[in-house]
Amino acid sequence: MYATVSKSFVFDAAHQLLVFGEGHKCARLHGHTWQVEVTVAGAVNPLTGVVLDFYHIQNAWKPLHELLDHRYLNEIEGLEIPSIENLAGWIWTRLLPSLSSPTKTYMMSKLLLREGFGGSCEFFGAL
Repeated sequence: MYATVSKSFVFDAAHQLLVFGEGHKCARLHGHTWQVEVTVAGAVNPLTGVVLDFYHIQNAWKPLHELLDHRYLNEIEGLEIPSIENLAGWIWTRLLPSLSSPTKTYMMSKLLLREGFGGSCEFFGAL
C-alpha cells in the first residue's frame, strides 16, 4: 500500500517585502499567522500500519518552529527576501533530510504554506 500523511503547524512571524518599494503595502512591517502543512508520501509499513509516525514529523518541525515563531523573518539567514515562496523553500530544504528515508520508503512530497487567511503556496521541491 502507498499513502500520504500530513501534519499541520502554526507560527506567528513578521516580515517586510522591501523588493516591491516603499509605496507597496507589503513593504511595510507586518505580521501573519502562518500555517504549515507537511505531507509525506510512501509505503505503508506492514509492521506498524503507518507511512511515518506523526511524532516523527512533529520532531522534525520543532527546531524550525523555534527559529520562526514570533520572529522578524528578514533577519533569518536565507530569508532576506521572505516571500511566501522563499519561506516555503527554506522550510522544505530544512525538513527534507529528516522526512525522507535513506531507502526511499517515504519522502516529503509537498509543503503547503498559508499566509494568514488569504494566500498560500504549495511547494514540491527544487526544480
